[in-house]
Amino acid sequence: MTMSNGTAARGAIPHHREDATVSVRDLVYRYGEFVAVEGVSFSIRRGEVFALLGTNGAGKTTTLEVLEGFRKPTSGSVEVLGHSPFQERFEVQARTGIMLQESGLIDEMTVVQMLELWQRLSPRDDDPSRLLDLVHLVERRDVPVSSLSGGEKRRLDFAMSVWGSPEFVVLDEPTTGLDPQSRDQLWQVVQRIRDDGATILLTTHYLEEAEALADRVAIMNSGRVAVAGTMSEVLATVPARISAVSTSLPGHVLGGLDREVLGELTLTTEGAQVFLSLETRQLQRDLTRLLDWARQHDVHLDELRASPASLSEVFMAVPRNDSAFGDTAVRAEGARN
Repeated sequence: MTMSNGTAARGAIPHHREDATVSVRDLVYRYGEFVAVEGVSFSIRRGEVFALLGTNGAGKTTTLEVLEGFRKPTSGSVEVLGHSPFQERFEVQARTGIMLQESGLIDEMTVVQMLELWQRLSPRDDDPSRLLDLVHLVERRDVPVSSLSGGEKRRLDFAMSVWGSPEFVVLDEPTTGLDPQSRDQLWQVVQRIRDDGATILLTTHYLEEAEALADRVAIMNSGRVAVAGTMSEVLATVPARISAVSTSLPGHVLGGLDREVLGELTLTTEGAQVFLSLETRQLQRDLTRLLDWARQHDVHLDELRASPASLSEVFMAVPRNDSAFGDTAVRAEGARN
């Protein structure tokens, strides 16, 4: 697979500045002589979920902190909601909600007391009852934070991040440590606020989460964007796969199959069974050709499966950074993982 540093996947939607909540152009950030982010460019459109992914040390954390206004770019331009997040931090923060990896909840307070405290601290107006209903914590409103489950605490964190319906929401590893049911509940709420018009930047190590929620995705590696685009464009950078099993196939029949399909065909024989595996960038066409071939030769295909590549396969195909330094220095300075 071919990937380019700092560029979008082939066919990716071009950037339109006037339609962007976030615009990042040629971002560079250095820690001394170490370049943590090198020439990163992407945009996040209004009303979409954008997943920013990368392994530890890829530069994702530093990029996120620049967007949040905690760090000033070494060079390049960054705009959030039409403002510089570092130079015009108040204007950006007043319209932005951030859900951190680490909870800032106070154990001795009840759920509703936490929201009432947040009501006094936030520049945005809202109603605690609305937020409790949004995150399904109405029946837990008078329960101390210390008595909440992990999933309930994350939902309360989420409620505070979307207090006052901010235009831009940053969700930093929002479902880490949650059970599948709690994760699914939070996914539903994320989709709901996106449908209501919020723009969402998501970071996550759960690739199925990004695949389920994101409209577009960027995967960082070694301080650069390795691949980016809509979810379908990113998935198309890795071949789809077709597999099947058959029995007692004549050799002359099998010999003609590789001339019928366009992808890379692998045949493995074990006793009377023949295992077919086909990697293809034209899934529909090759699946049709395989089925036509099977019908013409009266071949029965057992365990037939056809599926596009997963985001996990794309992620694993991105070249790895062997440097042990990476964002380690960033984390040592108090940056989030």
